[in-house]
Amino acid sequence: MCDQTPPDPLPPLPTSLSQIPSFFPQPNPNPNPDPNPDSNFHIQISFQGKRKRTGVRRKASQLPSLHPTPPPPSLPPPLLPGDPNPIKNLPENPNPAADISEEIIVINKEATTEALTALTAGFPADSLTEEEIEAGVVSSIGGIEQVNYILIRNHILSKWRENVSNWLTKEICSFSIPPHCETLLNSAYNFLVSHGYVNFGIAPAIKEKIPAEPTRPNVIIIGAGLAGLAAARQLMIFGFKVVVLEGRKRCGGRVYTKRLEGSNKFAAAELGGSVLTGTLGNPLGIIAKQLGSTLHKIRDKCPLYRPDGEPVKQEIDIKVENAFNRLLDKASRLRQCMGEVAMDVSLGAALETFRQVYGDAVTEEEMQLFNWHLANLEYANAGLLSKLSLAFWDQDDPYDMGGDHCFLPGGNGRLIQALAENVPIIYEKTVHTIRYGGDGVQVVAGGQVYEGDMALCTVPLGVLKNGSIKFVPELPQRKLDGIKRLGFGLLNKVAMLFPYVFWSTDLDTFGHLSDVSSRRGEFFLFYSYATVAGGPLLIALVAGEAAHNFESMPPTDAVTVVLQILRGIYEPQGIEVPDPLQSVCTRWGTDSFSLGSYSHVSVGASGDDYDILAESVGDGRLFFAGEATTRRYPATMHGAFISGLREAANMAHHANARALQIKAERSPSKNTQACAALLADLFREPDIEFGSFSVIFGRKSSDPKSTAILRVALGGPRKKSSNEGTKADQQHSNKLLFQQLQSHYNQQQQLHVYTLLSRQQAMELREVRGGDEMRLHYLCEKLGIKLVGRRGLGPAADSVIASIKAERGNHRTNSASLD
Repeated sequence: MCDQTPPDPLPPLPTSLSQIPSFFPQPNPNPNPDPNPDSNFHIQISFQGKRKRTGVRRKASQLPSLHPTPPPPSLPPPLLPGDPNPIKNLPENPNPAADISEEIIVINKEATTEALTALTAGFPADSLTEEEIEAGVVSSIGGIEQVNYILIRNHILSKWRENVSNWLTKEICSFSIPPHCETLLNSAYNFLVSHGYVNFGIAPAIKEKIPAEPTRPNVIIIGAGLAGLAAARQLMIFGFKVVVLEGRKRCGGRVYTKRLEGSNKFAAAELGGSVLTGTLGNPLGIIAKQLGSTLHKIRDKCPLYRPDGEPVKQEIDIKVENAFNRLLDKASRLRQCMGEVAMDVSLGAALETFRQVYGDAVTEEEMQLFNWHLANLEYANAGLLSKLSLAFWDQDDPYDMGGDHCFLPGGNGRLIQALAENVPIIYEKTVHTIRYGGDGVQVVAGGQVYEGDMALCTVPLGVLKNGSIKFVPELPQRKLDGIKRLGFGLLNKVAMLFPYVFWSTDLDTFGHLSDVSSRRGEFFLFYSYATVAGGPLLIALVAGEAAHNFESMPPTDAVTVVLQILRGIYEPQGIEVPDPLQSVCTRWGTDSFSLGSYSHVSVGASGDDYDILAESVGDGRLFFAGEATTRRYPATMHGAFISGLREAANMAHHANARALQIKAERSPSKNTQACAALLADLFREPDIEFGSFSVIFGRKSSDPKSTAILRVALGGPRKKSSNEGTKADQQHSNKLLFQQLQSHYNQQQQLHVYTLLSRQQAMELREVRGGDEMRLHYLCEKLGIKLVGRRGLGPAADSVIASIKAERGNHRTNSASLD
């Protein structure tokens, strides 16, 4: 949709490498600015050490960083009895004499602490999620009822976290909730239990809730990985009859703990998913707690060694790591200015171009170290940098769990074993056909047909891409396109059990540089499991292009190369490196049940594609779960687990609707086109317009801090600059980044990008002079706000959109009645 007002000219893109430095007016001293610095709409916490930015967390040295992480924003003060308005941006009760249902309740003095607990569980501290809006947890969006619901919801979450081994009853919660809020208590409690936010896991008190005989329809689950097991246990608690079909001889999927042994030594080796990335709210951390296990924090000491075995000097380490982080920041600022145009540009192209322009990593050793950081980035994403989307490669970073990265002593197989207990799993059943329709599903494995009311498909994205399973009828084209767009990368490992520990015991990781760029990911990082695996175990990682080449490398050759690296590091120190007692090499890329390791957002894809993969088909008969179906937590073990809980709730919802003969409404959170249409409809009548910018906000509130939604129209024909076509530009015309930019801009498409900001910020932006170029500069550089696609606005925007829609609907109704 085009704006009525002709747009001001957009900022011209750089047409040569030499123009890049001037493309950014001034470096931002804060590399990770708060996207809404003046907004109280969302409590935000800064987590240090992003998972996407660094596959492994490490400190280059003990010296202060040249670019320290900014402190987290200050949190609101604790709520006190009598506080008239504990949650901002909501209208105060205009009539103090009104009934008590119009008052904000006070549960205790820990409302802020409980809000933080809700944050770690994936909830906004002071608004509703898309799931809650869809479930109708309150009668109307906004207002005192919503405030009280949120306070109760946060309280229930906190109450269960106090003792996750117990089954939290509604009666326990009711002691601290005012009687007149019983309806909200029921709503919050039922939502949290049914959606797996409380009362989940393997504690005896929870397992006791599984009925002896199922009373609800049959459900078939394909795959006994974390997603399948989480869904199976939850559905069994709900009373469904469940059967799990697993193609392997074991459960766990891409989580595989293998016992290595020899000469009276043994160790639990993690050949698949290994690191619990964040412990604040991580449901797998809760499962570990229910098992009585204490997690081992992975220490961030990670020395690096050159190809000749010499340690990397501290000053060079610091210099290159800071340069690498600066390039990531520059790439981030570039995409902020470009909006979704960056979807067609790879992160690798941007980083390489900026590296050449700014002259970082000049010497051979610096270049080797720079390549090590690139390999670490490819490890974090299980993908080649040349295939990662510049726009959305780290789209899940805002949802980082926070907290330490940890190992589970004894291996993650302990989690799998506990989750699989008493779950009916049939092994060595390779599913090749899934039929679905209005009457139910049929799943064909070998010569056997399994029939059920619903089915849940949890196979990895690599299997879906390969077409190993035939769906009848064929999956919707929308889902097929999403499967094609998303990336599915590769990470391999060499696990080695040694007679004794010859490496330092005060570290959990160390790295090795390669002198060949194409092999930068080959054994670039070593994990020491000696403190948690039960024996002297080392695991070497193979990432990026090297991971693909590794698939065809003979295991004996791989172990030989690893030993050469280790002996090059330790023998000059007078330390003998023995031959391993046993070693194992993974081949996840050729494993027919995975065909890769984990997903990433590739060029041309976005976080929307994770939502598309999560959509059910067949009118609530066939569902999908797994790490590639969660846009918030992809490529993680906890993401797979959470997706299983999510789909158990969805399946129960559809089953309930059918039992009541009610057609379940399509989830707005899973219908990107419907959400985009709603927002486009609201922007047909924006509250203010200027150039390519338009803003909508609630008209009832004049609070300058109230939340508004900004839309920017990008695209259209680009006038050729008088400087284009010069000899200097032609010298750089072969640079991949600008080839991709030129290709996209030649399409002359108009795109809409959005952001949340305060009403005051919108008014200030309108007053900026100099056209859209200066407005974009002010928005990105001065306010530090990132433009995103519609789905990138996240759940925080949904309550704002719903509130504006409802307000405008009421306004039109009143106007019609006056006529």
